[in-house]
Amino acid sequence: CGIVGFVSKSKQENILHEMLEIQSYRGPDDKGFFLDEASGVHLGHNRLSIQDLSLHGHQPFISDCEKYIIVFNGEVYNFNDIRQELIVLGYKFISSSDTEVILYSYKEWGIRCIDKFIGMFAFSILDKVDNKLILVRDRAGVKPLYYYSYGDEFLFSSEVKSFHKYPNFKKELNKNILPYYFQFGYIPAPHSIFKNCYKL
Repeated sequence: CGIVGFVSKSKQENILHEMLEIQSYRGPDDKGFFLDEASGVHLGHNRLSIQDLSLHGHQPFISDCEKYIIVFNGEVYNFNDIRQELIVLGYKFISSSDTEVILYSYKEWGIRCIDKFIGMFAFSILDKVDNKLILVRDRAGVKPLYYYSYGDEFLFSSEVKSFHKYPNFKKELNKNILPYYFQFGYIPAPHSIFKNCYKL
């Protein structure tokens, strides 16, 4: 799958579409969008259907209370065990996806929920209760997640090339990290080839 998002006070659905389109090969089965006008958060998702092939697995996934929204790439291998724990606590599920389990785990345990997850993942949750946008990546960094932060601009994506579709993204070479590239043959985290653009 592929995820994208940004914060903009003006409605920018067309830009969200373009950012998703450039990485559409990551998820050819479905595409979804979400815009929260109060916060300006735009979320997008390219879906490669693996868990729950039905429309119940569509993303962005919105909680039953409509206060939490997630876009997720990856797989949590032990999600069925966590799901059973949440059912005992009174949660009801409409899908058989790990996406829904991640979202309700966050609702129940907050950011500490990630201690329960075994898998490879990158996700973002819009928490409308605490007015937060959260980015999470698995411990080993199997699933990529990049973010760009400059002035009032904040973007994130599974791939840097999605940023090129955002009009205010400044494509400036980060010359300070070139020695890393020449020494190691790659650019180590948290750096990237562009200024103000980082690997989570």
